[in-house]
Order: sequence, then structure tokens, then C-alpha cells
Amino acid sequence: MADTGLPLDWEVRHSSSKNLPYYFNHKTHESRWELPEGAGIETLKIFMAQHHSGANKRLGGGASQEGKIRAAHLLVKHSGSRRPSSWKEEKITRLKDEATEMLRGYEQQIKSGQKSLGELAMSDSDDSSARKRGDLGFFGKGQMQKEFEDAAFALKPGEISGIVETASGEHLIERIQ
Repeated sequence: MADTGLPLDWEVRHSSSKNLPYYFNHKTHESRWELPEGAGIETLKIFMAQHHSGANKRLGGGASQEGKIRAAHLLVKHSGSRRPSSWKEEKITRLKDEATEMLRGYEQQIKSGQKSLGELAMSDSDDSSARKRGDLGFFGKGQMQKEFEDAAFALKPGEISGIVETASGEHLIERIQ
């Protein structure tokens, strides 16, 4: 793996909603926009120029989509989520079991044809992608949390996952392309 200049346990990830790189500690599950203490700035600049300069732009920027997929999701956060707040609620207090039950209800609505994942995401997702019907755009390996990535890449276009648990909360994922 390339030397990023980041302290041990930190890695660079890419935010689909903001289309910007951020820093993630895979041991503590902390994510942040600011550099972690002890980062080697010159080494990080080289790494970013090689790996994050236009390579992660969405369609329209001329960047290749080879090896990438497109997915949408519906996220329900709980009090144990890494950021228990959303555009709908300043402080999320529901328990993980409650989040799971909510997603089971949404899953039933989708399976019965009552509503689509996109429709439910617009009103019920705890993620900023809600305004885009949960659409996260194109992403490649290493850009999402591992559990999310594994589930999304295992789907065929048009398929919807079961409930997927990540540090962000509980998800239903739909592979678009």
C-alpha cells in the first residue's frame, strides 16, 4: 500500500456526498475533514496528487468509471452511530434495534412494490443523499466503509441488499449500475 503520510490506523477516503477526500481511522471509526495530528504533510501531498487528483470525480468530469459501481441507499442512524444526527434530527436517540425494525418495515414496502428505495430515501434516510433519492453516484473499491462496499459490490444492477450494518448506521442498498 502507498505511503500516505498519515499516522498509523488512518487512511484517506472519499466522500460521495461532498466529492472530497476525508480522513478515517479504521480502528476508532473516527472520520474527519481536518488532518489527524502527526500527519506528514509533504508525503500526504504527493499521495493526494497521485491518488485523489481527479481520479474520484463523478461522471461528467471525464474521469474513467472503470471498476466503479453506482448505488443508492437508505440510511437509518441510531444512538450508537458514529455521528448520531441528521438533516431530520439534531440528536438521534433511537436504539440500534429500533433502526433495524424501521429498515425491516421499509424493506417490506419495497418488496411489496408499495414504494421504491428512492422514494423512501427522500423522506426517511438520515443521509444528505436523501435529496438525490439516496443516489451516491459512482464509487470504486476503498471509497466506502468496508461492510457497505462488500454488500454493494456483491449486488447485481437492480438488486437491493438486506440490512447492512456500518459505523454510520443501518442501510438498505440498491445497486443502480
